[in-house]
Amino acid sequence: EETFRICRELLDEIILVDSDAICAAIKDIFEDTRSIVEPAGALAVAGAKAYVEREGCKDKTLVAISCGANMNFDRLRHVSERSELGERREAIIAVTIPEKPGSFKRFCSVIGGRNITEFNYRFADPSVAHVFVGVQIAGRDDVEKLLGDLRAEELDGIDLTDNELAKLHIRHLVGGHAPQLKDERVLRFEFPDRPGALMRFLEAMRTDWNISLFHYRNHGADYGRVLVGIQVPSGDALAFQQFLDTLGYPYIEETGNPAYRLFLGKTIR
Repeated sequence: EETFRICRELLDEIILVDSDAICAAIKDIFEDTRSIVEPAGALAVAGAKAYVEREGCKDKTLVAISCGANMNFDRLRHVSERSELGERREAIIAVTIPEKPGSFKRFCSVIGGRNITEFNYRFADPSVAHVFVGVQIAGRDDVEKLLGDLRAEELDGIDLTDNELAKLHIRHLVGGHAPQLKDERVLRFEFPDRPGALMRFLEAMRTDWNISLFHYRNHGADYGRVLVGIQVPSGDALAFQQFLDTLGYPYIEETGNPAYRLFLGKTIR
């Protein structure tokens, strides 16, 4: 009652922010001070940023009180995952593309020089493919432009950046068994984490080899950890090895890995 009385008497306004904005504020405070505050302790910074954006403030001095270090190490995983979304530096989109060789490369050409932060895809239907992708952006206008570029190529895209189900759960569940696939080989690659690395991979690969699985998430390192499934007929084994040697990216084949067989490959009975 006393807290409410003081707030009612002294506060001019209450500004609402979401979890992504709080995560972004935690990152801001860490980058400026190398200290980590709890979510409630970052609320003032998140609110100040929202106020500045709404009012268009310039050349003003704003004071935000940041307090509280009730943060455990495990929670930092969630904060890191959501901070780029909160800063509006990352967008999440779902794209439907034709399920045929060359479509993946065509989609990536639309992405162009934009940095891909996450990519999830698993073969599920012989006619269409649904791709879950994260893209680095400079602002919300970039998302609309990207969706427009996709429409121009007759590719359907949906903005999932503000979709909690997609951000919390679906991004980790894309995939599953694909028993109808034949000749699938699964490899773990280390891609140079820079624009163009994916296109180099696709341009080096034969167009008649179908990509059946692709998973990547940016971890802020110099290289990206990428899991790729490719349908390679047994008669193309030598040509496929030549492709890997020419590409030059470090890789480990995981086709026999029990984790792959249990959750992504043909069902084990």
